[in-house]
Amino acid sequence: MGLSWMAWTGPTAAFFIFIGLCFVAMSVWEYVSPGGGPRHGALGLDTTRGDRLFISLLGSAFIFLGWLALVGPDLWVPLAIAVAYAVAVFRWV
Repeated sequence: MGLSWMAWTGPTAAFFIFIGLCFVAMSVWEYVSPGGGPRHGALGLDTTRGDRLFISLLGSAFIFLGWLALVGPDLWVPLAIAVAYAVAVFRWV
C-alpha cells in the first residue's frame, strides 16, 4: 500500500483518512453555511464548529486510550461511545 516506510497498518491509515475527511466536511459545511458563530454551551464555553470538532476528536482519543488500558483491544464498544460523545458535543457543547 506504500505505507510500509512508516510501518503503518490499515486501521492507522483509515484513522488519518477519517481525520482528513472530517476537515474536508467541515470546510464544505462552512462554505455552504457560512458563519456558525460561537455558541454558549453546557461547559460554559463559547465554541464554534471547529472547536466542537476538536473537542470531540480529543475526547474520542481519550475514550479509546482508556478502553485499551482498562478493557483490551476489542474496539467496537468504544467506537459507539465515541460516536455518541461526538454527537453530544456537537449538540450541547
